[in-house]
Amino acid sequence: MTKKEVEASLIGIEREIYSRLGNKNLVSYNTGDVVHEKQVIFHKDQHKNRWVFGGNRSGKTECGAVETVWLARGNHPYKDIRSSMDGWVVSLSTQVQRDVAQKKILHYLNRDWIEDIIMASGKKSACEYGVIDTIIVKSIHGGLSRIGFKSCDQGREKFQGTSLDFVWFDEEPPLDIYTECKMRVIDKQGILYGTMTPLKGLTWVYDQIYLNNSNDPDVWYEKMEWADNPYLNKEEIEKLTKTLAYDELESRRYGNFSGFGGRVYGEFDENIHVIDPFDVPKEWYDNISIDPGLNNPLSCHWYAVDYDGNVYVIAEHYEAEKDIVYHANKIKEISSKLGWKVGYSGKIEALIDSAANQKTLASIKSVTELFYEQDILVNPKVNKDLFSGISKVKQYLKSGDGKTKLYIFRNCTNMIRELKSYYWSDNDVPIKTDDHCLDELRYYIMSRPDIPKVEEKKTAVQINKEKLIRRLRRNIVTR
Repeated sequence: MTKKEVEASLIGIEREIYSRLGNKNLVSYNTGDVVHEKQVIFHKDQHKNRWVFGGNRSGKTECGAVETVWLARGNHPYKDIRSSMDGWVVSLSTQVQRDVAQKKILHYLNRDWIEDIIMASGKKSACEYGVIDTIIVKSIHGGLSRIGFKSCDQGREKFQGTSLDFVWFDEEPPLDIYTECKMRVIDKQGILYGTMTPLKGLTWVYDQIYLNNSNDPDVWYEKMEWADNPYLNKEEIEKLTKTLAYDELESRRYGNFSGFGGRVYGEFDENIHVIDPFDVPKEWYDNISIDPGLNNPLSCHWYAVDYDGNVYVIAEHYEAEKDIVYHANKIKEISSKLGWKVGYSGKIEALIDSAANQKTLASIKSVTELFYEQDILVNPKVNKDLFSGISKVKQYLKSGDGKTKLYIFRNCTNMIRELKSYYWSDNDVPIKTDDHCLDELRYYIMSRPDIPKVEEKKTAVQINKEKLIRRLRRNIVTR
């Protein structure tokens, strides 16, 4: 083949790809040498209720728009779609819809694949300048898909009555609208997905999605920050970072929820510190730590340490409104499954809050004595200093050289939830709610050796400066 024939053939192949997949923008999305890996993770995930918490310009809206187009066209690369789909795009207002979500979707939709556009206002011939009500899209499987646009300022009543395959929330909706949209996808076993910057503080999204208080197996989220977006200029990122206050930086750059005085354990990152369970060598088994809770949930975790001093939280017992006999049996049951060691006393040994030595009105014996009767020897001599304990946990989450020394098995859901929900109050002390796991985590970490401080390597200027200071001091002394 001649060069011109090869070029013509490549152009023909390229046009065929565009014809099948939509348009050039869709074909080139996340392909080539530069890939936004967090966007790919979002698209690949199979949960029915997926969210991206991202900073501004982190790429979150882009992946929401592409997901919507793939679903409507039926050409999703990671999901098996065999028919046309009906869905909604939910924005905060019609203006935001026009300027953000609607604009992004039109960017990725080839006009040849649009059967019709129904306008809420403006001209169909210039739809990008008006407000779209519905885009009717040709599915590659035959039939027509519908992308309907809704705005939260319409009120909950406008979200009633329709059965849907998917709903995309572009930014955080009010709870009543979110709940109504959940009802819309039940009939078709559809999916919900949201892309948002958490600017409103600790709202229902924080409780229901981020913390997942109900442990809903359908809920999943990913966080995106500026550094995750490979298309952003690094110098511009650093410049903008320096201009933002702490709380604003947390949400607008990192996609973190901000409330009160900020997170106590801002170093905690689920992508780093939470790991899948594995068979832990018994030589790593170290200790058990208990927060008795008394009238609150009892929290108990099993800790292992590898040969490099890395700590692993490998098992969890967390339950409320049970007596010591019940808790002791659960602790023995989990210990038996793990093949946990016993001490020289022949009993399972554990650390416990010193409050366990106190006798309650309900019993003439202390918690320590009650556990002992159930063959669990608890040691109440723990260091309970709050601030030094927090500081040491922070060191294990991220040591001086930036390394992680603390890992938590994914099935320890309550400890993970508490690490995410632990905030400073306005009085610069942690808010004492839902911190039972974190108390006994502190007791355990305080029993561990301190992490050696990493001395910073001094520059030549610093070394010369110190030499000059020493010379000046010697001269002063000799005089």
